[in-house]
Amino acid sequence: MRLFFSGLRKLVRRPATWTTVGILIGLLVLIVLAVGAGVNGRTLRSGNANAVDPKLLVTFPGAYDRILQFTTGLGGLFALAYGAAIAGSEWSWGTFKSAVARGESRVRYMTASYVSIAVMIGFGILLTFVVGVVAAIVGANLGGVSTGGLGDSATLNDLPLRLLKGWLAVIEEGALGFAIATLARSQLAGIGAGIAFYFGEGFAAIFLPDIVKYLPFSVANASLVVAGSNTAGMFAGGASALPADQAEVLVAVWLVGALLVALLFSDRAEITG
Repeated sequence: MRLFFSGLRKLVRRPATWTTVGILIGLLVLIVLAVGAGVNGRTLRSGNANAVDPKLLVTFPGAYDRILQFTTGLGGLFALAYGAAIAGSEWSWGTFKSAVARGESRVRYMTASYVSIAVMIGFGILLTFVVGVVAAIVGANLGGVSTGGLGDSATLNDLPLRLLKGWLAVIEEGALGFAIATLARSQLAGIGAGIAFYFGEGFAAIFLPDIVKYLPFSVANASLVVAGSNTAGMFAGGASALPADQAEVLVAVWLVGALLVALLFSDRAEITG
């Protein structure tokens, strides 16, 4: 617990923490307000349950799904970079070496570091979602859209579970960045390789959908799809995506696997410099 709270204090003071969540929030608010300002007088399309109408982003209760979808979908890429930045700095800044030199267990130290990252990611998701909902309310007023569905009880009751699933999916992607940067012992290499992996998986899905659907980013997106809810979109996965329950199991497998790789490497790595 001492290492965990120490890690939290360290991350709260890191510019990377606030820069990452700030950019994500800024993008979401900009998009939501732009949509709200541009839909004034438009009518919502009908006849296609899967149609992606921009007006849905400021129409409640569906806006809750869309904002959470954006937060966890794009947030996964930000979490990847964040996990890589923090893990890489442990090596490039010498903090991991210093911790080992004062007698800390390598495995315990790196585990506490990752758990601290996961908690900060959870804070970032929650903050981004709340700000996004407020932005959607403002956008709805700008666009003359009713906010009558804001208090929909069924949607609000589902939100805690949706947020938890989103957090698990995003920290899985953060764990991949954490593991890659640990193996590379570098922030830049970890971020670069992680982002290349992220977009490479998306590109490979065009040619190898039956294989890619088992890869980490695909299962993370697929795990967020809720049966009976119109959540299809740019982050929800295509027709070849796994069912959400299967994807959730694979999210846990990739999360544990990535963390184990990082811990085993850290435990056996030679620390020089």
